[in-house]
Amino acid sequence: MVPRGQREMKDVAFGDWTKVCFKSGGASRQCRTSITGTFPTGQMAIRLDIVSRDDAPGRVQVFCPVGMYLPNQVALAIDRNKPYHLPYTWCLTNACIAGSRTTPLLIRQMMTGQLLRLRFVDSNLLSLTATIPLSPFAAVDKMPPAKTFEQDIDE
Repeated sequence: MVPRGQREMKDVAFGDWTKVCFKSGGASRQCRTSITGTFPTGQMAIRLDIVSRDDAPGRVQVFCPVGMYLPNQVALAIDRNKPYHLPYTWCLTNACIAGSRTTPLLIRQMMTGQLLRLRFVDSNLLSLTATIPLSPFAAVDKMPPAKTFEQDIDE
């Protein structure tokens, strides 16, 4: 479906990139490097996660704003590179999540890129674009996590 128009999401303010990890019992460690954008009301608008595991392929997932046209996938583009298309995989009451496996090329582009653009299509069939700075991503992703959540399971 071709959008009828476009606009930039200017009312979304992005915080800092953060990295947290999770380790549960005998499972492998899973880390998430994320950035969250919020509306002026404080409500989450967008969250982008790069999920990595010690023993499995990584995943990119986008928590999308409410009111998107779900048949169109989310387009993720870094600088002027070809976009990646992320299908919507599930929805909650207040957000839908689009996601897919990461590729080594996507991670390399994120490590060296300057800007990441997310393009959504809303229910009015307008293309919405959010621009996220990538310059801090590489440093945050390579450093130890800000927090590690561990849970030991006693049997």
